[in-house]
Amino acid sequence: MDMKQIKTLMQEFDASTLSKMKIIQDGFSLELEKNIGAVTAPVMMAASIAAPVSSTPAPVAAVEAPSVITGDTIVSPMVGTFYSAPSPDSPPFVKVGDRVKKGQVVAILEAMKIMNELEAEFDCEILEILKTDGQAVEYDMPLYLVKKL
Repeated sequence: MDMKQIKTLMQEFDASTLSKMKIIQDGFSLELEKNIGAVTAPVMMAASIAAPVSSTPAPVAAVEAPSVITGDTIVSPMVGTFYSAPSPDSPPFVKVGDRVKKGQVVAILEAMKIMNELEAEFDCEILEILKTDGQAVEYDMPLYLVKKL
């Protein structure tokens, strides 16, 4: 590859949506990479196929609004994986309807292979369990809907 081809290739790469490219040809190697701040998911384009047009409009699917949690909650103090029991064979720490005392363990949050016990910060009754075993949770994400006692 000569310099003119390399410059043309670099310009085309810069104008493309690719973020990384590597070329190996006859002992010559070229690796290009863009430093993109935000990564977006690729958009899938569907091929349009002519279909008969119906005179009746197609039903519109109802879009469910994201649920808004109101009331008292026990939230995740960290990013990790939620577990409702100490092991897969054990019963869960709490169930819906259980009364929990301040300091009682209600879940385990795994972060970086470390199992962290999550304790209730106040006396409460469990109204709803919002996460399932093995589900990833974020900082300040509600785990349990509760009623303070």
